[in-house]
Amino acid sequence: MHTITWQDFAAVELRVGRIVEVHDFPEARIPAYRIRADFGPPWGIKTTSARVTALYTKEALLGRLILGVLNLPPKRIGPVLSEFLLTGFAREDGAVVLAVPEQDVPVGARLF
Repeated sequence: MHTITWQDFAAVELRVGRIVEVHDFPEARIPAYRIRADFGPPWGIKTTSARVTALYTKEALLGRLILGVLNLPPKRIGPVLSEFLLTGFAREDGAVVLAVPEQDVPVGARLF
């Protein structure tokens, strides 16, 4: 395991967002959704793709609070420009379980 400093951790913008749109992503090589989430001011609405189709329907994701990393560089995933990393945990079967706040918190709240 590589050890990081507190400064390294403080540099990661882990913020709460609310999913506002979920669309199928048929162009993805591995099943995924195109997701848009609102992170509040000053970040606004950002887009990503996420491989969470095994455990979550589009309807179940809509309106959910999520944790996203906002300060990674944008990454092109096929036709989607991913603007944040949706966080989660991989199970042994490869399905992804979302990392989410336990209780309601405002969008934009920072994980620390």
